[in-house]
Amino acid sequence: QVRLVESGGASVQPGGSLRLSCVVSGYSSNTYYNSLYITWFPQAPGKGREGVASIYVGSGEQYYADSVKGRFTISQDKAKNTVFLQMNSLTPEDTAMYYCAAGRYVGDKFGRSEYDSWGQGTQVTVSS
Repeated sequence: QVRLVESGGASVQPGGSLRLSCVVSGYSSNTYYNSLYITWFPQAPGKGREGVASIYVGSGEQYYADSVKGRFTISQDKAKNTVFLQMNSLTPEDTAMYYCAAGRYVGDKFGRSEYDSWGQGTQVTVSS
């Protein structure tokens, strides 16, 4: 397992943008770090936690849920062990606590059960 710390959540108006950050630490080696999938999971009140954007650290390959394609971009700064989620054209439906999670042997990249390390979350509120 690794430690993840999210930041960057805020209150914004519809149509606005935010960039979330997830700093990863506590891994045993760069090889281990490069074997991770890092995924962002929003969770709205009363709803489940389902991934929307994922990145494979080793190659940088990105994966997106249909609901965020064209609006959200996941990226990384490997030198800073940080994964970002750039969120544009935000709508009230994007309001949620956003968690980042890490996993190694991931089948369903957006499935909560595939991940064994989680951050504490950062709140995103989209409202006029």
